[in-house]
Amino acid sequence: MEEEHRRPFEPLNLEGEPVTPRQAATVIVLSGADTGLDVLLVRRNPEQRFMGGAWVFPGGAVDAEDGEDHLALRAAGVREVAEEAGVTLAGPGALLPYSRWITPAQVAVRFDTHFFLTRAPADARPQVDGSECVDWGWYRPEDALAAHERDELMLAFPTIKTLEALASFATADALLDWADGRTVEPVEPRVVVEGQVARVLLPGDSGYEA
Repeated sequence: MEEEHRRPFEPLNLEGEPVTPRQAATVIVLSGADTGLDVLLVRRNPEQRFMGGAWVFPGGAVDAEDGEDHLALRAAGVREVAEEAGVTLAGPGALLPYSRWITPAQVAVRFDTHFFLTRAPADARPQVDGSECVDWGWYRPEDALAAHERDELMLAFPTIKTLEALASFATADALLDWADGRTVEPVEPRVVVEGQVARVLLPGDSGYEA
């Protein structure tokens, strides 16, 4: 779906060659089991250059210490949840692949981000470090989207689209059952700048191929 971005992906790279995306992992930590669906969001420090002030799912780039290949993505996800949200997950095997988003080629800072699902540990007590992330909260997907519409939460485009998809599931159990065993296809939006307005196009939108 074509969408005008309130705060475009920044900084843009409209003239040079596209930057090679860096591998990254994002973890959608779920609470609610069979009684509902809440997700953990953290707020990035507003001083950060990339998506400063945005509310996101915990995650980050893969480091050399995480290893290689798909196992590195899972290890990075577990590490980032611990670092950004203070939550210790059961391990890489507890992560279930959900989606994959590649930052548009028109953006200077790019990531090839694999999204995973996992249940929150029963004893989870989120706590941010106050440096990279400055706040956190459990949100029903529809409530986070409504807060975004009221300008109370700044959400990045992939976060918005992910929350919209998650809102269709009544419980965490239903979401995990649906995701188990599905094939994940990468999604790479395009940014089209017209004057002061940046539009984000998804595959299938009119003008995407152009």
